[in-house]
Amino acid sequence: MEGFPAYADNRELIELARREDLGGDDVTSRLLIPEDAVAVGTLMQKEVGIVCGLPIVEMICRAYDERLRIEPIPGFHLEIIEGRFSDARSTPLLRIRGPVRSLLSAERVILNFMQHLSGVASQTQRFVRRVQGTGAKIYDTRKTIPGFRLLDKYAVRCGGGFNHRMGLYDGLLVKDNHLAPLPTKELGRFVADAISRSRGESPDRFIEVEVDTLEQLREVLKVEGAQVILLDNMDCPKMAQAVRMRDEAGKKGKIQLEASGGVTLETVRQVAETGVDRIAVGAITHSAPALDIGLEMEI
Repeated sequence: MEGFPAYADNRELIELARREDLGGDDVTSRLLIPEDAVAVGTLMQKEVGIVCGLPIVEMICRAYDERLRIEPIPGFHLEIIEGRFSDARSTPLLRIRGPVRSLLSAERVILNFMQHLSGVASQTQRFVRRVQGTGAKIYDTRKTIPGFRLLDKYAVRCGGGFNHRMGLYDGLLVKDNHLAPLPTKELGRFVADAISRSRGESPDRFIEVEVDTLEQLREVLKVEGAQVILLDNMDCPKMAQAVRMRDEAGKKGKIQLEASGGVTLETVRQVAETGVDRIAVGAITHSAPALDIGLEMEI
């Protein structure tokens, strides 16, 4: 899977994880394990889902001990396994060889990263599978664990989802709180002015506008320049009507409609069948259950 964040992007996060877990000493390993003991640990996927995050294992090993080495398992190359769905409940992923003390010290941090990222990828794919055949795509949000933004969004891609803007800096999203003081009749002028100023700064900047009502949608459809209109917390009948309004305004293919707000695995198919182009799901990052991955030691 292409696009895994570089070591430089993850260094501070890995070091934070190492410091909070290791502190200055792994007391148990130091007292129980001979200093010269060497072992091999095998990462095992123990639950149905998508494995995601394997490149970070080597980065974490580097932060703990340069002597920890990644060994591929014959037939299980990282490039093939990363981002792959497995329905087996015991799948070997890769081996780590090196000093036992260092391997045991790094174990929990490795598993924390792997289980979380694999959980995000697996949860994303569950949503993606639910909307197959509808034309709708699953998008993430900015509802990510602090520090994990790049990794979480990579995991979404591994699961077949798509990334919304990376942060506040790389797109204009006019939200309901920006529009709160405005009466609906002034909405079009306000949005048009915001788009004009944004285009003046950056002609290629992504632009999206959020609406809460069909009346607001009608006004925004009169404005040129937005690529996406977000339908915030609308029920399915209203979203279906919004799609018709967009099409009747001659904006099909020019403006995408995005559903957002409380979408679940149980409701996502119904949402997709309204005809919206995008479905934003915060749950794929902020509420994804961890995938069961373990480390089996051979000393």
